[in-house]
Amino acid sequence: MYQTILTTLENGIFTITIHRPDKLNALNAAVMRELGETVNEIYTNALIRSAIITGSGAKAFVAGADISEFKDLNREEGMAMAKKGQDIFSLIEDSPKPIIAAVNGFALGGGCELAMACHFRLASENARFGQPEVNLGLVPGYGGTQRLTRLIGKGRAIELLISGNMIDAQTAFQYGLVNAVTRAEELLPKSIAILQLINTKAPLAVAGCIRCANLAVDEPGDAGFEEELKTFGDCFVTDDMKEGVAAFLEKRNPAFRGK
Repeated sequence: MYQTILTTLENGIFTITIHRPDKLNALNAAVMRELGETVNEIYTNALIRSAIITGSGAKAFVAGADISEFKDLNREEGMAMAKKGQDIFSLIEDSPKPIIAAVNGFALGGGCELAMACHFRLASENARFGQPEVNLGLVPGYGGTQRLTRLIGKGRAIELLISGNMIDAQTAFQYGLVNAVTRAEELLPKSIAILQLINTKAPLAVAGCIRCANLAVDEPGDAGFEEELKTFGDCFVTDDMKEGVAAFLEKRNPAFRGK
């Protein structure tokens, strides 16, 4: 179906694999277009409960953007390219279904930005993260300056942004950029195990948690508290809430239906 992306759907978990191994899975226009299509599928396919984004091969998650597409762009074209990337990555961040980045190698530039757009990240021991755009006379364009700062703090983010340095998986874990570091062969099984657990939870409540948590960093202040209050109330009229309470009182496992 896709030229640059591989997809599988098993037991409600949709795995998206960026597949340009000869280019270390670099993001070109075709990858971005197809990535946008797969993200839309997450939103619209009722069989999908959650998703994983990863890269082909053992070396790279996504080693950056395809720089060969940059050389002839003018200001407006550069901004248009960045806007498309920001829109796709915002769809990932705002997805009501959880999306994990399984970072299996280099996550640089646009690759680091893609990983950060996911709801959380797991990394193999050989993963490397960085925003080296300053080496090209550029700044990140797909939201990297904003998400990196929110995830690891202003001081560490600015140091990485203006030095162009990479950090290894353990440093990323120490900084809070990734949730866990695994051996390479354990990365996808651990990602799947986490999503299998999440998929047993109430889908509407999962979506509400994601929405409220995003507001905590996107709009610090009262907006997140107000959304939490509203979402908490909305849950009381769902079948899932009634099922969850009944199952708890009856000492059985709930059977949530997303209604």
